Amino acid sequence: MKDERAERIAEFIAPLRVEPGSKVDLSTDFDPGDKTGIRKKKDGKELLETGVAMLADYQRRLAAEGRNGVLLCLQALDAGGKDGTIRHVMTGVNPQGVHVSNFKVPSNEELDHDFLWRYACRLPRRGEIGIFNRSHYEEVLVVRVHSELLDRQRLPEEAKRKGKWRRRYREINDWERYLHDNGFRVVKLFLNLSKEEQRTRFLKRIDVPERNWKFSASDVRERAWWDDYQLAFSRMLSATSTEWAPWYVVPADHKWYARICAAAVLAHTLIDLDPQYPEVGEKARHELGLVKQDLEAEAPAGAPADPYAASVADNRKRRHGR
Repeated sequence: MKDERAERIAEFIAPLRVEPGSKVDLSTDFDPGDKTGIRKKKDGKELLETGVAMLADYQRRLAAEGRNGVLLCLQALDAGGKDGTIRHVMTGVNPQGVHVSNFKVPSNEELDHDFLWRYACRLPRRGEIGIFNRSHYEEVLVVRVHSELLDRQRLPEEAKRKGKWRRRYREINDWERYLHDNGFRVVKLFLNLSKEEQRTRFLKRIDVPERNWKFSASDVRERAWWDDYQLAFSRMLSATSTEWAPWYVVPADHKWYARICAAAVLAHTLIDLDPQYPEVGEKARHELGLVKQDLEAEAPAGAPADPYAASVADNRKRRHGR
């Protein structure tokens, strides 16, 4: 059953994956409005619920095994749906095993370190899922579009010369390879939003009073740099989609479809890891048996010695019509 489910998920997300070494042009290679294979939103709701249930199961195993960690990186333009994706996809997952980090303008302390330092400080522990709402890729996106931000990073002159972006791509790839080799899977999602859908979402944030707080005039000012961002994203995807940490370009014009895709990619990662509950040794099982006997002996008169075992037995009888 697991293999069949894994195959279906792998087949579903395959068109989203940026093949390592390929050259990406967002304007032609990926459709933000795509919803291939799912025609109706109600069908998508059922699939999302299934994916969320799978994630909850595998996240419990990941935490119990405590060997691997998972880092989910979300990148998108403003109104791309990052917050909603996190909220819906991680529903039902134990919040103790998931940590979300939001990266805003770097502080003075962060600027005193290398550009990856503040991200390294927020990495998940083994057994955890860490989510970067915006990530280290801001360093080759917004910093590339607004080159004045590079000056704030107090870099030596040779670090700002020609070839700086190729070098940063390499450094990011090397860092992610290091994480992968040490048991931390890096999952990277770019929520691909169309310019028209972004305009529509901005207007809704203005028109609906309860959404006014989500709107910022700076978001519209950034919209003026749309073409520059599309080029920066295309180059980032081309240079940093690797075998150990591939990019997935998620169509984001339909929020419900984007959430299904995100859940499927994360589920694929966990299925591939296949975390298992730790096995209990013979000595420990013997001790459990002795404790079980003591607890059963404490059962009140008329109550089953082991309520859980009795419930399982009753359910089994009902299923077999006995």
